[in-house]
Parts: sequence; structure tokens; C-alpha cells
Amino acid sequence: MPEASQTNHPPATNLAGSELRAALATCRSALIGIALFSGLINLLGLTGSLFMLEVYDRVLPSRSVPTLVGLAVITALLFTFQGILELIRGRMLVRIGNQIDWRLSERVYDLVVRLPLRTRGSGDGLQPIRDLDTIRSVLSGSGPAALFDLPWLPFYLAICFAFHPLIGCTALGGALLLVILTLLTDRLSRRSVLKASNLAATRNRMADASRRNAEVLVSMGMSARLLVRWRQLGVAYREQQKTASDISGGFGVTGRILRMMLQSAVLGVGAYLVIHQEASGGIIIASSILTGRALAPVDLAIGNWKNFIAARQSWQRLEKLLSLLPAPAARLPMPAPTRTLLVEKVSVTAPESEKLLVADVNFFLKAGSALGIVGASGSGKSSLVRALVGAWLPSRGVVRLDGASLDQWPAEALGNHIGYLPQDVELFEGSIADNIARFANEPSMDSILAAANAAGIHHLIVSLPDGYNTQIGEQGTLLSAGQKQRLALARTLYGDPFLIVLDEPNSNLDAEGEEALTRAILGVRARGGIVVIVAHRSNALAAVDFVMSMQNGRQHAFGPKEEVLSMAARRDPALPGPFKVVPQTATST
Repeated sequence: MPEASQTNHPPATNLAGSELRAALATCRSALIGIALFSGLINLLGLTGSLFMLEVYDRVLPSRSVPTLVGLAVITALLFTFQGILELIRGRMLVRIGNQIDWRLSERVYDLVVRLPLRTRGSGDGLQPIRDLDTIRSVLSGSGPAALFDLPWLPFYLAICFAFHPLIGCTALGGALLLVILTLLTDRLSRRSVLKASNLAATRNRMADASRRNAEVLVSMGMSARLLVRWRQLGVAYREQQKTASDISGGFGVTGRILRMMLQSAVLGVGAYLVIHQEASGGIIIASSILTGRALAPVDLAIGNWKNFIAARQSWQRLEKLLSLLPAPAARLPMPAPTRTLLVEKVSVTAPESEKLLVADVNFFLKAGSALGIVGASGSGKSSLVRALVGAWLPSRGVVRLDGASLDQWPAEALGNHIGYLPQDVELFEGSIADNIARFANEPSMDSILAAANAAGIHHLIVSLPDGYNTQIGEQGTLLSAGQKQRLALARTLYGDPFLIVLDEPNSNLDAEGEEALTRAILGVRARGGIVVIVAHRSNALAAVDFVMSMQNGRQHAFGPKEEVLSMAARRDPALPGPFKVVPQTATST
């Protein structure tokens, strides 16, 4: 089965919750082919037994060299054909694994992106990718081939019974023992494999957090303390890994020893039958080879059982996540917003939480307006702006652009109309031009230059050795905090989006950077855009015409900047109590 081209997108599926099965179903013809190949391979597995049977019962009594040569040539051809079939079957399994990876890799990437916005994701957030890799690697390995061979076990046992019932009973008893070993392997190793997987995820989370906070750990002497916790996790993880490996390895060795003992037992039974003249000499060797071939898939399945368990757990986790976050439905194109932003009774909770962080916020802005949101830390400002840009879904209420709720736009199209600068600036490994252009396939250099000039960062970029082609490294490590913030501002402004949302955009800016920020806000207003800015420092409010204050997740004042700020100035900060809410009819001039 040829692998699909990586340049084409896999077709969308509407089977929410069963996308893994749907992906596997696309390989149905290949799986049927593998089953047919497995049948031929198992039929050809009789070659060695039949050759020995003919040698002992026909060649040796007749002492015919031509017969021996003819049998040897036929046997060599059959073994060659069997090898070719096994090679093709192995390659087909690899391609099935790659096909499933190809069909689901984009969905899994989408999960990685959207999961933190919908759930309280734990760990580094990359578990769906690891789960897909596990499924692909197990499907591409030798384990599935053993599962295709297992149904042929009764066929081999039937031939053993055809040789003699006693030989068949001996082989059947060995097969039952190996099946019991397989069930015990699954039962005893499942819990250890699950615990080891959970501990590995915990270690990965700790390692990632330590890497991201290396400066804090070193400067505050926390490394040694966290090292103790890392050591404890390592001990527990290795213990569970050891237990799982010991169980799987122990049963695997036991299975191989039993299989060899069974082959010897069949030889002994065959010899007993020959002594009593109930079987020919060739049956002794043929039945021993046949028994070993019959039980080889069971032995291989036991050896791969740990991988089967891991793949099953990955399958269940991934299927649950795919069901939780189905692929976005196709939406009709919407005209670009140009007129208004309306927030109607919006309440916001964090993903998978029932606690209201924002309650019943209302405001209305026309094109050319800029709103500054102020309030103490924890008052819900950042939670509100996440809802404004569609990152978090409101638990109640709706955000509308030109009267249409955000969910009416296709996600990609909506992103073109929104510019968002969060508190924690994250840049991506690539060039400065790539980051400003939001990694567009064929970005306009004029648009990149316009965004850089609007953010007041063009002179800084051209001073770098490679200018706009400068590679910034992972998370922009080659830039200072202020440079990253201004570069992220340019990314926010790229393409002249209608709604610009800035969450504390001047936290790392110097005086020059704040002047550039003010000019950028004025520029957005001049071209008919809307700006919403969260600010703790009054300098950031220089270019806004409206202000909204928040306290304990609620809107306490909204109106023209001078009116709301003068109200705040008259109020004694030491006294509790809300601002008086300004009527909502005020809009931009």
C-alpha cells in the first residue's frame, strides 16, 4: 500500500470519537491483504515439516539422491517465496502505521494546540503526539504479524492430530499453557505499565518546568531540593518499569522454554509411537517442527505484550481526546468585520472549572475606538480578553464582531481579523520575518515591513546581521524581553486586523517602546480598527478613548477615559467599594 503524499491534506472525518477506527478502516484492503499473505505464509510454514517427513519416509528408505535433490530444490523455492511474503507483509504493516499517522497527525497537532484552552492540561501537553507515535510504532512492529498468525494455530494442531491423536494432545496441552501465560502476562503487567506511564509523564512535567525556570532554580538555590523530588520520582518510575519488564520478560522466557520443552516432548511421544510401530520415523521430526511453528506466534505475542498494553492505553487516551475535541465543523465564509465589537453579558470560567473569573461584562465599541481595561491583579482582565479573541469560550454571553458571534467564522479566517498580544510572549523558532508574518506560506514583504514600522521595530531588525532573516532560536532566546514584546506587537499588527487585543503590552518596554506602542494604537484607530488594551501602567492608556475598570471579575465602570479616570482619582483607594457604572450608551466619537 503506497503511503499518501505528505503534501496533501487527509480528508476530514465526521466520526467524532471514532476517528482512530475510521483511520484504521481506510487500511481495510491492506489488512485483508495482510490476512491473505498470512494464510499463505502459514501454509508455507508446513514446508520444513513436509520436507523432513519425505526425507525420512521416502528418501532414506529408497536411498534416491535425485529425489533428495528434487525435494531440496522445491523446498528452497518455497522457503524463498515464504521469505518474500513475510518481507511484503512487514512492509505493509509499516505503511499502515504511517497511513494512520498521516491521517491523524494534523488532528493530533490540533489537539495539542486546543487542549490547553479547553481542559486543565497536565504535563508538557505532548502526550497525544507520543500516543500516536506509540500506536504507529506498534502497528509497524512484529507484534501484529503474530496476531495474524495466531488464528492458524488450530490448523497446525489439526495436522498434529492427523499425525496421531497423542501428538495432537501433546501439542494442544502446550498451546493451552502458552495461552494461559499470555493471559497472566496481560493481567499482571497491565497495572505496572500504567503506573510507569503516569510516573514518566510526571517526570517529563517536572523536567520541562525546571528547564523553563532554570534561572529561578539556580539563583534561589532550589535545584538541590527539586533534585530530591526528581530522585524519588526516578526510583518509583524505575521500580514500575522493572516490575513490568520482569513480568513480561519472565513470562516471555518461560514461554520460549515451554515451547522448546514441548518440541522435545513431541519428539519423545513420536519416538514412543515409532517404537510401538504406530507412526513412521519422519513423523517424529515433522511433528516437532510443526509444533514449534504452531506455537511461535504465541511466543512472539507474549514477548510483545508490554507493547500491546502500551498501544492499547495510547489508543484509549487518544480516542477520548478526539471525542472531547472533535474537528471543527466547516463554516461558510464571512465578510471581514469593519464596524463594531459587542460584548453581551459575557461570563468566563477557566477550562474545566466552574468558578466564575468574569461575570456579566457588557460593552460596545465602534470602529476607531480604543478601550483600556484596568483593575487590580486577579480582577479578571486577562480572562476577559481571552474570551474576546476566542481562546476561551464564554460560559455565558457572547462576543460579536459586526453582529456575528465569533464561532460563526472559520477559525483560520477569524485569526486574520484578530491581533492578540498575551502577557507571556511566546515566539517560535524561525526567522524574524516568519514570526511577524505568523508563519504564512507566502507572506507579503510589504505587509511585514508595515507591521514592523507600526510597532516601531524596523530600525532594530535591520541592525541585526541578517535583518529580517535573522533566526531567533527557540522561544526567541536571542532577543531581550523588550525586543520579544515589540516583535510580538508587530506580529499582532500584521495584516491590519480589525480587532487588536493587548494584555499588558508595555510590561517590558522602555520609554521608546511605550511611545511606539502609543503610535501603534493611534494607527489602528486611524485606519478604523478597534483596540482593547489591559494596562497596569497609566502610560499604556495614552491613546485610548474609553476605559473600563474591573474588580473581582465584575465590570465596575465603563465610559470615556477622562470621566472614568477622574472618578477613580476622586475615590480614596483605601476605601472599599465599587466604581459607579457609567451608562453603556457612550461610544467612540
